[in-house]
Amino acid sequence: MSPENHLIQLSQDGPTAGPVDLIRLCLFDWAVCAIAGRDEPVSQLLAKFTDTQSALILGTMGHALDYDDTHFDHIGHTSAVVMPAVLAVAEAQKITDMTRIVEAALIGSEAAVRTGLWLGRDHYQIGFHQTATSGAIGAALGCAHLLNLTPTQIQNAIGLAATGASGLKGQFGTMGKPLNAGLAARCGAEVALWALAGITSDPAGLTQFGATHHGQANATAWDRTEPWKIARISHKFHACCHGLHAMLEALAGVTGEVSAMTIHTHPRWMTVCNQPAPMTGLGVKFSYAMTAAMALNGVSTAAISSFSDATANDTALITLRGKILVKPDNTLTEMQARVDVTYTNGSTQTLTHDLEAPLTLETRTKRLKQKARAVVGADLSDQLWTAVQGGTLATLTALVNN
Repeated sequence: MSPENHLIQLSQDGPTAGPVDLIRLCLFDWAVCAIAGRDEPVSQLLAKFTDTQSALILGTMGHALDYDDTHFDHIGHTSAVVMPAVLAVAEAQKITDMTRIVEAALIGSEAAVRTGLWLGRDHYQIGFHQTATSGAIGAALGCAHLLNLTPTQIQNAIGLAATGASGLKGQFGTMGKPLNAGLAARCGAEVALWALAGITSDPAGLTQFGATHHGQANATAWDRTEPWKIARISHKFHACCHGLHAMLEALAGVTGEVSAMTIHTHPRWMTVCNQPAPMTGLGVKFSYAMTAAMALNGVSTAAISSFSDATANDTALITLRGKILVKPDNTLTEMQARVDVTYTNGSTQTLTHDLEAPLTLETRTKRLKQKARAVVGADLSDQLWTAVQGGTLATLTALVNN
């Protein structure tokens, strides 16, 4: 079966027994990140030129701070692309039922993950940003499900998304990275509406995309023995690249003054978040050594305000950064980190953390509510939670856009 047909089947099957509560939590977290990101320069600049393109703006806002969820199988961020696309189409088509919207978000998120798995590591390693490429396909499928498109229309939407999908890893550390998410959200929303209107495309558009963009055509992506791969999504509790989080969680175990440290991580992260000497707050979000220095020096990596140009140029942190070595380790997964610490008294310690360690929905909810209150305040956090759990689309979009 072609990837196009697998995605059509996913949309037609619907969200039966899917992790809807988890997707509601993803929507809540995305909204928090989008509100926090709306005053970022890239969001403000973009709004001046594209005030009618809500999917583009909301997609960029939600990823502007790199504080949104990540799926490590997909190798990217799903909610930053799928949520704004689905919300934009729902608003445009006057679909107000939050249950339908959440179900569409679930289908789109699952489609993004499976498309990312189908494209595989080669696609990512050659330089494509999976958040943007497979994310655009997922956004298209979520919107197609929301619009109740026919199989032929869904196939057209997938093909149109494939011809419009783009995004490069070279944009990491610049405004171009969150813009990748916004462009993918806009692409997904537009192509679903185009397909509804009757615009057609090559039925094998996604197959061609994979063949021309270093896709691996991994057949295991479509294995339905694990019915909902989105259930493995990870949320962020530190305001930086997710590749740094296992290391930062491990550093919570440091017990004294550090004289030297070696961080061991999966080789993939060496080209993603190992900027050795970032000059800006945005660059710090992609630096093992600098975020480790922040954690060791008591600078909160959960606080958005910590990732500033002043932090990047702090002499004490730069000195501490110089004591930290980062090494690739093939024995670790992409969700693991090992840290070898030498203290000034001569003692040593090895600390580890695995982001794949089970996290109950209750624990995840508690931590994300704590994050939300810290980022947007208790009152707005509570309003967002109510809107996502049972409110209306108008209430949610008003809170995000206010």
